[in-house]
Amino acid sequence: MAKKFKIKKGDRVVVTTGRDKGKTGEVLRVDRKDDRVLVQGVNIVQRHQRPTQFSPGGIDRKEAPIHISNVAHADPNDGSPTRVGWKMDGERKLRYAKRSGEMIDS
Repeated sequence: MAKKFKIKKGDRVVVTTGRDKGKTGEVLRVDRKDDRVLVQGVNIVQRHQRPTQFSPGGIDRKEAPIHISNVAHADPNDGSPTRVGWKMDGERKLRYAKRSGEMIDS
């Protein structure tokens, strides 16, 4: 059975620890098997690419996955880290920011 996380693809998150602490970005991918997320503009690494018939090679800069425990949802009001709660809206289960009470899901 797949693990359930409160962070989903497309969410705005804040990095809470590590060299990129304080940076915000959008979640591009969630890896449930390894408990990692790929965040746009965070944890940039350099990879040296050998030239091939189709690409010139060189140094490639890209995002690397970061552990899900090192990120938190960004509050929709002020962008600070917040925890997530659940509310029922009729038949739908929606997420909200506990810090401000704003809805994360539209």
